[in-house]
Amino acid sequence: MHIPFLSALTDYLQGDGAVILPEVELTLFGLGILLIDFTLGVKERYLNAGLALAGTAFSAYTVWKLRVPVAVNGSLLGFHDSVIVDPFFLFFAALFLAATALVILLSVKFLEIEQEQEGEYYALLLFACVGMMFMASGFDLIVMFLGLETMALSFYVLTGFLRREKRSNEASLKYVLLGAFSSGILAYGFSLLYGLSDSTNIDTIGELLGQRNAVMTSLLHNPQSATLQFDPFLLQLLPVLAFVLVAVGLFFKIAAVPFHQWAPDVYEGAPTPVTIFVSVASKTASFALLLRLFLVVFGATRVNWMYLVAGIAVASLTWGNLAALTQTNVKRLLAYSSISHVGYVLLGLVAGNKTAMTGIGYYLLAYIFMTAGAFAVLIVLRQKGLIGEELEDLNGLYQRSPASAVLLLIFMLSLAGIPPTAGFMGKYFIFLSLIETKHPVLAVFAVLYIVPALYYYFRIVVHAWLKAPGEAPRPVMSNAQAVALSVAAFVTLAAGLYPEPFTRLAQYALGR
Repeated sequence: MHIPFLSALTDYLQGDGAVILPEVELTLFGLGILLIDFTLGVKERYLNAGLALAGTAFSAYTVWKLRVPVAVNGSLLGFHDSVIVDPFFLFFAALFLAATALVILLSVKFLEIEQEQEGEYYALLLFACVGMMFMASGFDLIVMFLGLETMALSFYVLTGFLRREKRSNEASLKYVLLGAFSSGILAYGFSLLYGLSDSTNIDTIGELLGQRNAVMTSLLHNPQSATLQFDPFLLQLLPVLAFVLVAVGLFFKIAAVPFHQWAPDVYEGAPTPVTIFVSVASKTASFALLLRLFLVVFGATRVNWMYLVAGIAVASLTWGNLAALTQTNVKRLLAYSSISHVGYVLLGLVAGNKTAMTGIGYYLLAYIFMTAGAFAVLIVLRQKGLIGEELEDLNGLYQRSPASAVLLLIFMLSLAGIPPTAGFMGKYFIFLSLIETKHPVLAVFAVLYIVPALYYYFRIVVHAWLKAPGEAPRPVMSNAQAVALSVAAFVTLAAGLYPEPFTRLAQYALGR
């Protein structure tokens, strides 16, 4: 029996619809949560988390199936070449879905304690993931910006989700103001790129900027050339201005120095599961967007911006590590340490060779699981009457909960870059790429900044293992939290002990 609607739907899913099917599935599950939440009683609200996990599982399965046509064709383009499914997207989509699933698992008990078990929380997590996936799959400035704003708007609400806490409201307001400011700068940069190329397709823009760069080079070597019709000053100024505006907007999103001011306050004030999501998923998505733009649009002019990025990377390493030394709030300490991790990833972008691209992919994969695990231990400590975010709250954790203390040690070792953990391998690839591309000074800076990182990460370990326990009760780990922590610890150790499959995965996405 021929049903026109089903036939049209099948044709759509085999064409343009295939490239956005993972995002469509997440959106439908998010909308379904909002509808079903009205029918659930207070004690049944945990079912929203199960539905959200099902959404990530369906989307992950679709991403997995898309690898087959990508392997055959190299990439899939849809919607007039504005959305692309390629190894880059498949890799980052898998990371976003993994981070979303971890946050969902860690949120259930946390929201019960906070008495905020609402369906819209899980729907916003899924919508934020949709925005991230469009940031990674967008091949058009408009799609990229829409994805970025979908993610950002979801995070603005999630950051202030604890409506009865002033610091959560304050963090949300700061995030909105600085986030809107950075988005405006980025939009202005995008408008200049459109004005320069009369296109929003990043491949077209990259080709045109490459041609303009060649014209400028020709002009510098042959000023009297009769074929040049452009004002040399404008020919050089507008692309540089577009790059600066785009770079500033993206540096805000990844919290690179000197555009990092929002990160410590937002990390501290947001609900801890949301802090995880902002720290790992939002930052990874912003890096995906940055890599697409820098490598495709500004790839031809890399020699012009390489040292600017190197300066931002060194500044991020310096300020992130030094500011973390004096922190007593663990969430603020991890916020500043995340700024230093941004510096390491940017150093990989400076190196720019195959090893560096592999290192960036590997580092971001490791960063998601080791950072999520570190914050997850703080969520385990959260109980009624105890926030569990200060260093003193960790005192005697080994006596109170040996499993939590061991897991915390694993994540701190990985964040510090100590073998045999994933963090060590990520830093190894970055260091190796800097040496291969003749950047010994940057390599020395990167290695030296491990020393202050060791100090402040092991401050946390000392409080957990060597300090006498206070009056805090024994933390109780829920089944969902145990699953999330086990997954995070497994990946953190497995990627360090047996890095080959993870290296191949990073090479598949970025290192080819």
